[in-house]
Parts: sequence; structure tokens; C-alpha cells
Amino acid sequence: MPASTDRRRPRRGTAVAPLGSLLVLFLPGFCNPLAHASPSTSSGWHPPPTPSTHRPLLNGALETQETDGGVSSWWSPWPSQGWGPCVGPKATPVLPKNTPGFVQVFLDGGISQQRMGICDAVAVAKILNATLVVPHLEVNPVWKDSSTFGDIFDVDKFIEVLEDEVPIVRSLPEEYSWSTREYYAMGIRATRIKTAPVRASADWYLENVLPVLRRYGIAAISPFSHRLAFHNLPEGIQQLRCKVNFQALTFVPHIVDLGEALVERLRNPVHLETRVASESPQGPSNKSAGRFVALHLRFDKDMVAHSACDFGGGKAEKLALARYRKHLWHGRLLNSQFTNKELRKKGRCPLTPEEIGLMLAAMGFDGHTRLFLATHKVYGGRAQLAPLRKLFPLMEDKRSLASEEELGRVNGRASLLAAVDYYVSIHSDIFVSASPSNMHNAVVGSRTYGGLKTIRPDMALLGRLFLNKTLGWEEFRRMVRAGHGSGQRQITLRMEKQSIYTYPAPDCMCRV
Repeated sequence: MPASTDRRRPRRGTAVAPLGSLLVLFLPGFCNPLAHASPSTSSGWHPPPTPSTHRPLLNGALETQETDGGVSSWWSPWPSQGWGPCVGPKATPVLPKNTPGFVQVFLDGGISQQRMGICDAVAVAKILNATLVVPHLEVNPVWKDSSTFGDIFDVDKFIEVLEDEVPIVRSLPEEYSWSTREYYAMGIRATRIKTAPVRASADWYLENVLPVLRRYGIAAISPFSHRLAFHNLPEGIQQLRCKVNFQALTFVPHIVDLGEALVERLRNPVHLETRVASESPQGPSNKSAGRFVALHLRFDKDMVAHSACDFGGGKAEKLALARYRKHLWHGRLLNSQFTNKELRKKGRCPLTPEEIGLMLAAMGFDGHTRLFLATHKVYGGRAQLAPLRKLFPLMEDKRSLASEEELGRVNGRASLLAAVDYYVSIHSDIFVSASPSNMHNAVVGSRTYGGLKTIRPDMALLGRLFLNKTLGWEEFRRMVRAGHGSGQRQITLRMEKQSIYTYPAPDCMCRV
């Protein structure tokens, strides 16, 4: 049962002036939708008309595709490594007879970061023997998406799967209805926990949050992203995180239905066959029939601006990115002390669409490869994607595969669009992420759990190769293959402080 109903609303603390919300000012023309059917062409700065910055390598890749058409060894099945899904608890879960109160969490970030936060919230509620309120998802400051938990995830299944583990309620009872996001934004509140350190221990929650729960019957934790450690936790907490991530958190039916439809169209692409005959120099082929690669191309303006790298746009690019940084981060950059060359050698620059395409071509993927682009917007729009599309004419995304009617319930809502991308990515034959990100971490973990292949680019190696402008295609291809192998790597076991969401073995997996 939840905490007793005679809890009194805490007395308001010293009032503080509301913080003005940060206005994210979008520069016109920075990003265009990906759909090749009818992309937007708003005014503003764009990359040069010919965006290729690696023309000799691009020409070499296209010539090789025409002559040898080799089938990539990456398509071969992943050999069994003796690990399989295993998320059952070691002991029968027992719900507390009485709870000290309700735990609220407010989650920021994108859908993948929020997903991890939801798993952590369930774990914290378990540590405190508390009742969890279905987590509140903050409005994304970049994409302006106000989607709720129930807009994205199946709330009924979430509660049902965890009903023997943690008490969960959809909303607070009337006597606690005052505990809202707006209430905490207006001043200092005794029931708000805002000092939770990153990767806090279970003891921290017992020492700092449990007393608040016992006194007021409720504790609201904000910020909460990445606020629970991955080591030195009570027995069963890691397995509970696995259960939430791989069993309790499923998308709402209409997202699953759309995701399944896209996967089916990628595997049985009747409408693609006519295009490959006209766009690919090799003509139609069945070499990769029924298979596809999902590419998470993290090349949006935030990633580009924050990297402090040079992407070939000259003075106009530098001025535009400087303006954006001033609006969003007041000009502060973590990597600003390094030169572009130093950053690339360290592997700290996101790969451009052309660079990720050249890497895939070097691995043996050719123009017959069906490529699903899992991304929202790309810095530079169509022009930036041109070299990648030249290498892979069968490149698709949500908008090219689905009708406007099918996209009606997700259009304009970045979190729902990202959920569709996430679904397709974990069901692809091969997943590639162009740059590290929360989505990369979440998808990699899900695919490891399911025994599916993932390509993890060696950013430092590729950075050095792309800096060498004298490198020919054959040498580039040889070095890329030597650095990445053929995907037959051993499963990576999680080290003590690494994320369970990226490395699910051995906590979520067992020897089979």
C-alpha cells in the first residue's frame, strides 16, 4: 500500500525566481528532412554544391563496385559464443507490504537516454521499497517534443511485467496532486531531490531520499539521467534493470506496427527493384535479398557544432556554427582547445555521411545493399547525403518507405520517429552507428542481447585515414578491413563500471 494519506504538503521554502527557459534558435537551412521524394530546401547556409571531401576514394569505391561486386563477409551469421538471454531473478520477487511513499522522476534527453532512466527509476524504487509513479518525460529542448511515457511505451505492459517487483501507479493520488513539474519549477521545495550525483550508489539513495519519503510520503528526483551506479548494488537490482529494458519496456502498438511494416518492406522490397536497375551501375541483383543494414547517422547540427571539428564548409560554416554555439552553449566547447587535425586523430569527430559510406564500401558492401537511414535530420540536407546515396542507391528512411497516412501519428514528434528508427535498428541484419551516442549504446546492447551483428567504427583509425589525402582506394580498403575484421568478434563482457545497457553480458545473459 502507498504511504498513509495524512501526509501534509511541505511548507514552501525560500522562493527563487523562475529560471528563464533556454531558447534554442534554429538557423534556417541547417537541416533538411531526409526523404528523397520531396525534401525541404529552406534558405540558409548549405555545404558546397559538390560535398565530397574524399573524391579520389569515392571514385575508387564506385569503380570497385562496378568491377568486382564482392559479397561482404559481414553477411555471414554470427557464430554461437555460448551466451543467451537470461533475465529471470535468482529468487522469487517479493513486493513490500507497506511502502514509505511515492518516487517521481523527471527524465530529460532523447528517447534512448530516457529509456535508460526509466530502467534506473524502477531500480531506485526497488532499493527504497517505494511506489514508482510512471516517469515524466521532459520536453526535448532541441526538437520541442512533448511526448509522454504513454505516447511512446505500452504503460499496461510496463506495469504488468513489473507487478511482482515494484508497485507502479500511473498518477499520484489526490492528496499528492500538487507534486508537478510546474510546482518544482517555481521555487525550492523540500520534496525535490536535485543533488543526486551521477552514478550514485544505492546507499546514497537510502541515506538521502528515504528520509524525505518517510517525512513527506513523496520524493521527486530531478535531474535523474545517469543517476544510478552500475556496481556495488544489492543482489537482484541488475537483473531487475535487465527485466525492465528487455521485457517491460515495449513500444505502443502503432509504433510496433509501423516498425514491422518498414522491416517487411526492407526485406521484401518490391518497389526498390525498379530503382536499382536505373540508379545502380551493376543492375538488379539478389545477392543481399531479404537483408538490410540499419545506419544510425548521428550527423545533426548539435553533434556537428559540439564536436568543434571542420567539415569542409569554409568560413560560412565556421560563422554559422559559432552563432549556433553562442545561442545553445554560450560559445563553450569541450574540444575547443584542440585543432581539427588533433580531434580527428583522436577519433573525436563524427563521421560524415560520405565517410561512413566509404567505410562500408571498403568492408565489401556494394550498391545492392539495402540501407535504412535511422536518423531525424542531417546537417546539410540532401547535398550532404549525395555521396552516400551514390554509393548506396537503395538507401531508404521512414519517409521513403511509408505513406503520409502511415506516418500521420508520428509526424512532427521526434521521440516517436526515433522510436520507429530504434525498432527497425534492433531488427536489422547489421547495425552501424556513425558516432557514439545514447541511441548507439542502447541499440548495441539490445543487439548483443539478441545475438545480432553490430559494426562499431574505429573512429581514431578512420580519422587518421581520412586525413591522409595521398591514400589510394586499395590501401584504404585494406586498412579498413584489417582494423574492423569481419564481425566475428567475441562478445564483450561488461567491466565493473561500464553500462549494463551497452554491455548486457553477463548480468542479463547466461552461458548456454
